[in-house]
Amino acid sequence: MLVFFLFTGLAIQVYTNVRPFEPRERDYSVVGSFYVFAIWIGFGVYALFEMLQTKVKSKILAPAITVLCLILVPGILAANNWDDHDRSDKYTARAMAKMYLDSCAENGILFSIGDNDTFALWYAQEIEGYRTDVRVVNTSLFQTDWYIDQMKRKAYESDPVPSSLTHEQYRFGTRDYIMKKTYYQDAQGKPQPLLNTDTLYIKDFMDFVTSDNPKTKFKYILQMQGEDPSYYPSQLQNSNYFPVENIRVPVNKENALKYGIVDPKDADKMVDFLDIKITDGAIYKNRLLMLDIVATNDWKRPIYFTGGAFGNDDYIWMKDYLQLDGMAYKLVPIKTPVNRANPFDMGRVDSDFMYDKVKNWDWGNSGNSDIYHDVETRKNAITYRGNLARLIEQLINEEQPEKAEEIADIAMDNMPVDYFGYYTLLEPYISAYYEIGSQEKARKLFMDVAEKYQESLTYYSKLDEEQQRFVFEQIYTDIERYKSIVDVVITYDKEFAKTETKTFSNFLNLFSHFYGGDDIPTTEETPEPLDIDILQEDTMRITPVED
Repeated sequence: MLVFFLFTGLAIQVYTNVRPFEPRERDYSVVGSFYVFAIWIGFGVYALFEMLQTKVKSKILAPAITVLCLILVPGILAANNWDDHDRSDKYTARAMAKMYLDSCAENGILFSIGDNDTFALWYAQEIEGYRTDVRVVNTSLFQTDWYIDQMKRKAYESDPVPSSLTHEQYRFGTRDYIMKKTYYQDAQGKPQPLLNTDTLYIKDFMDFVTSDNPKTKFKYILQMQGEDPSYYPSQLQNSNYFPVENIRVPVNKENALKYGIVDPKDADKMVDFLDIKITDGAIYKNRLLMLDIVATNDWKRPIYFTGGAFGNDDYIWMKDYLQLDGMAYKLVPIKTPVNRANPFDMGRVDSDFMYDKVKNWDWGNSGNSDIYHDVETRKNAITYRGNLARLIEQLINEEQPEKAEEIADIAMDNMPVDYFGYYTLLEPYISAYYEIGSQEKARKLFMDVAEKYQESLTYYSKLDEEQQRFVFEQIYTDIERYKSIVDVVITYDKEFAKTETKTFSNFLNLFSHFYGGDDIPTTEETPEPLDIDILQEDTMRITPVED
């Protein structure tokens, strides 16, 4: 039984190479070991009976031990695990789903990138009947023909997705993978373009990759290069390719305004075409179907992406044409190039629309100190804080400080510092409070975040030097992040900064042995406060001293 337990427990975890962190528990993979452990518990109960039978002569001994064990075994389990498994009064997952759905206009199409978003969205729509006019498309499942067929049927109040493809064109084993082939090699080995243009309109592109014409198949390229196609698998020979990497999507401006995709105040910002470049070496079936929806839609229904991923293909190479509407990114015919210095801030922000949405969000009790803030709930703060920080920045740029402060307060009330972590994302909020003149709120938030870094650095300082070297990267990261919020205070609050820079220097000196020099005061000495101007330049040149 021990072998059975080890092979269905520890061994299967090693064999399947399970990832250390998962969004959901994967206990079912070791369920075999649970059976063995349950049998051992039964043996243990009988062993207790045999041990006590020699000392206690009673007919109720056996049922008494059985009842006692039935209470103790689950009781110990609950005592040790109840606090971090208790989901009572926590509705954060449902709240996230409603935020996504409320970010979408009526009859919208929402491309959901992964399970974590989709499960909550399915629950809100299927169980609570919330915003069933929005069509949720799970792009992971969008590679299967049965799911594509589902999306092409009406569901509740949601119309079928617009598509020009037939079942035969995307059935199982067909167009699963369409490779990029923009040229072939002639007899001299020189590359020659397959088409006399480097750009196709999206409908022409779709016609080419869904055609059964022999010239649209990989076999044609092999023949053009003088190769023998028989050396290649027949499935590869008969697969489609795409001959250009640039696609042009025409914009029906009239429809974009008529169906509310673009606000009339932004009509002059619309472009005539969306020019996209397929940077990947191939298109998978789900991306092909997403492009098909864009080609067929003709700007009649708003199209959204949930975010959560940053690959170009996740947004069908249209990152430059997004608008952040709350939690979802809407595809709009307005070009907003992604800033290469900060590629995570995608799309433009319509502050009026987003402000109205955020004001009415239901946060699912996330700010309550009595609920268990699990890992996934805390991770959601990355998206929330990032999106709201962008809205606050936009409101400040548009000289609407009252609204900016209101949004910042909403973020702080519903994502308290003590429960949500990810303190680096709070730096823009400290800056925002200063910029809108709420100095006390800025100072309080600074102190709350600084305290977290101080607690961490205090802990590391109590380790011996060898252990500190082992966690040096964490030490350095915390010091660097602490310094970044001190820099914010230096910029906006000179008087307050005098005290805080001194405090920062005290914590910096806890690790002076990493500097490798005598110019930094030791912890036994009373350190002078660091010069504010020097601190702004750079104090982070710590490197481990080599042995």
